[in-house]
Amino acid sequence: MCSMCLSTPCNPRCPNAPEPVPVLECVMCHEGIFDGEEYLETEKGPMCKDCVEELSVTDFMELVGEEFSTARKEK
Repeated sequence: MCSMCLSTPCNPRCPNAPEPVPVLECVMCHEGIFDGEEYLETEKGPMCKDCVEELSVTDFMELVGEEFSTARKEK
């Protein structure tokens, strides 16, 4: 039993609790993606939600293999 939080195992908010271990690593920022966090699986690997939200629409479309079409007037 922990002497500070009186829990077994330690409460995650306790200063004595071990550091959480990431499940995945983001291919953009190289930060850990932890259990319960949302991410996008890409061809390059997992990308954390924060990095996805920072992409421009054009960059996101390129990431998922899409592109804009160009309108052409029919003759």
